[in-house]
Amino acid sequence: MDEILHIKNLSKRYGDTNVLKNINISVKKGEVVVIIGPSGCGKSTLLRCLNGLEEIQEGEVRLDDQVVNPNKKNLSKNREKIGMVFQSYDLFPHLTILQNVTLAPIKVKKRNRREVEKEALELLERVGLCSKKDDYPRQLSGGQKQRVAIVRALIMHPEVLLLDEITAALDPEMVREVLDVVLDLAKEGRTMVIVTHEMQFAKAVADRVIFLEGGKIVEEGEPKKLFEKPETDRLQRFLQTFTYEKAVK
Repeated sequence: MDEILHIKNLSKRYGDTNVLKNINISVKKGEVVVIIGPSGCGKSTLLRCLNGLEEIQEGEVRLDDQVVNPNKKNLSKNREKIGMVFQSYDLFPHLTILQNVTLAPIKVKKRNRREVEKEALELLERVGLCSKKDDYPRQLSGGQKQRVAIVRALIMHPEVLLLDEITAALDPEMVREVLDVVLDLAKEGRTMVIVTHEMQFAKAVADRVIFLEGGKIVEEGEPKKLFEKPETDRLQRFLQTFTYEKAVK
């Protein structure tokens, strides 16, 4: 597989606080990279840097041969190629589901409305929500809203899809319906970088897992090896936390 996304010596600071420290990651086309780690370790900030939502102080992010940087003129084009789904859905409450999905490709990409609506309905059908096309976000469950958010990202035809804790705001019974959609995308060969606290999901979907701690990559590797035989004490302790939580439920 060809490498499509390159993160080289990336560092991010807020004032005197170093949030990310010399991050180096390459993502191959069709690869699913899952980022795990404790809260506050820089996972979500890293995704925002990849999408150009956060300015970086050192290093660079490249999509193919183009630099992604908030100060670059090509930022809007790169954001079309690097789609992002947030945990908070961010759907427009005054627009129907179909309007939410079709707004960007029609307004930003200037695509034909009929063509876009046809594709939107096909994508909504895939995630089981075509019947909700005329509903408003307030009429949907959290899991349904998140599936709409995924469709909204997909219809922009991104080369890389970033998913930031997309089940964090959901009730437990809604988590599965969203994760099933992501698993299907992985099977299709979508290139994805995923931040999650769902360890079982990470095992199932990832080609490679990266463990962040204190803004640095502590360990990375294939999910089976990383989860079953972690090399660092810190990752062992992190994974034991989830084992304990599962045992007491």
